[in-house]
Amino acid sequence: MERRDFLKNLCIAGASAVGVAAAGEAEAAHEKKEFVSVLVDTTRCIGCRNCEVACATENGLPIPDNKDKTVFDAIREMTPDQWTVVNRFDTDNGEIFVKKQCMHCNQAACSTACLTQAMYKTENGPVIWRANKCMGCRFCMVSCPFVVPKFEYHSANPKIQKCILCYERLEDGGIPACVESCPVDALQFGTRRDMVRIARNRVADFPERYIDHVYGENEVGGTGWLYLSEVPFDQIGFRDDLSHEPVPALTQEFLYAVPVVFLLWPAFLNGMRYMKTEDEEETQIAEIYNPGDES
Repeated sequence: MERRDFLKNLCIAGASAVGVAAAGEAEAAHEKKEFVSVLVDTTRCIGCRNCEVACATENGLPIPDNKDKTVFDAIREMTPDQWTVVNRFDTDNGEIFVKKQCMHCNQAACSTACLTQAMYKTENGPVIWRANKCMGCRFCMVSCPFVVPKFEYHSANPKIQKCILCYERLEDGGIPACVESCPVDALQFGTRRDMVRIARNRVADFPERYIDHVYGENEVGGTGWLYLSEVPFDQIGFRDDLSHEPVPALTQEFLYAVPVVFLLWPAFLNGMRYMKTEDEEETQIAEIYNPGDES
């Protein structure tokens, strides 16, 4: 390969990379379907854990014993085998039960960080994981502000596990299994626009019952799961230090550069190695046919 051909190909690769980035921006700007959402009213939750059972049943996970009240003795986190958990918190207003799962952020950091689109933000809102695209980098885990994705460290064929908002049920016109199982309407499903409106109306209509804050309306640019509470959210296990700026926006310039770096740098190094090898071969041939020449 001639040097000029190598440089020409490198420039073509660079132009292609810029085109890919531009296409990504255009796709992001394209009008999407309205996101779906779940509103959690923690003032209604009774800690029955029916949602945990429904989630496990729907997704083929081990079925928890929702009659076991000892689980409330400590705060639990999600695991690869349990995509949602209900915890009990002792607050200024007494005990409050809170369901926890993937928040399905409007601009999900996990899907932005994923180099292969294995972690994927679907058109109507749910963030799902696609096994056939995953390369096991686990960037999704370290990028999530809610520490949601879980890796099956002890599996021979590990997966990234988390709530997918019953994506297949939604595609068939259903609602999430956890929402369907709630006996006290602590969970309500609909479009995000409607859930924000309902949450805001409740706060306005019952100011003595709710604090004036819909968690997830603005945190990290907005999330698919919204919460109402009668006490400040830091008392029931939520981070209160999150910006209203989407997490991907904070690293947007870097993330746009990553595909270019990954594409061009290996090509550049490989080309340099190729040219070096070509020069060495030419020198060896010259020495064979002109052993007495010195230069």
